[in-house]
Amino acid sequence: AVRRPCPATDDLTRPAPAVPVRIRHIPPEEVMEIRSLDGDDPATISLLLPGFQETMSLELPGDPPVSPNLLARLLQRRHGADRIVLVAFVAGRPAGCVKLGLDESTPDGPGHGSLWVFPSHRRRGAGTALVSAARAELRRRSRGSLMIDAPHTPAAEAFAAGHGAVLRGTNLRNRLVVRGPVRTGLAELAGRTVGGHRLVHWRDHCPAELIESYARAWGTLDASVNGQAGIRRPTADDVRSREAEAGRTGHRQYVSAALAEDSDEICGYATLLVRDSPMADTGETLVLAGRRRRGLGTWLKAHVLSWAADDNEHLALVQAWNDVRNTPIVALNRRLGFRADSSWSTYALPC
Repeated sequence: AVRRPCPATDDLTRPAPAVPVRIRHIPPEEVMEIRSLDGDDPATISLLLPGFQETMSLELPGDPPVSPNLLARLLQRRHGADRIVLVAFVAGRPAGCVKLGLDESTPDGPGHGSLWVFPSHRRRGAGTALVSAARAELRRRSRGSLMIDAPHTPAAEAFAAGHGAVLRGTNLRNRLVVRGPVRTGLAELAGRTVGGHRLVHWRDHCPAELIESYARAWGTLDASVNGQAGIRRPTADDVRSREAEAGRTGHRQYVSAALAEDSDEICGYATLLVRDSPMADTGETLVLAGRRRRGLGTWLKAHVLSWAADDNEHLALVQAWNDVRNTPIVALNRRLGFRADSSWSTYALPC
């Protein structure tokens, strides 16, 4: 395959200059400025946290307040991917931001992420300015398109239509309260067995004797994740890098895995990310193609949820994101008691 040559390294690493943008709806004395920030810098997290807390309390009022660790995880550079964080400032205050992940294995692929305009700055041109700046930055890096996730609302649809964006897919946000009868049900599902398999589990650090098998299983994952790299042939080093990535943002990674008794190979696993918040995030649930339709997915996901809930008394809520076209995972989450509370759309714009 022939790949388009990348720009010079200096062009990729040098931050985009701050660009003053005058928007018709903003008073003349208030100039909007777009700045490129480092999503791994704690100062960036502190700067943007109030705006994200204001936004999420409006968009998802049933959730706990956005924690610094959650925002750090959202903005951090992921393994195998570059990260762009552009922030719109009005009168020196953050008005919104766009964060994009760029898979380094596809140099001409899209920048995929999300756009946020903080409630007190909406309908004043910040979203348009951020989209324009993101497209310009992607063109500078020879990227082909901009893909943005946003809540599936009339306002988001109107904004997308006004910018010529094309709907590419829809994701469901699912929530599970891991207390009361639900927690009892999870423990019962986790306590059963699946013939020909035994269950192992670890937190944060995969045992050395399993890491090669875990990497091979991970390599069969074919579901793309917003702004993250598709690691085609993961190695033990890739596993360790991803574990360290979670640790840098204060997340504890729980993993439950099924070993085939006839080979001691990992043939399925489920992951969960827990932080110092009442809400945790599911990660991946994978069962190898030849082992499906035996109940392994239900067993593994129930176990990791039950185990993490027992290990963290503060944990009350788990969220999961699923493409509506991934019917097996959507069905699995429903069996475990997850309920969808919102849908998010992915829109694409050429650069």
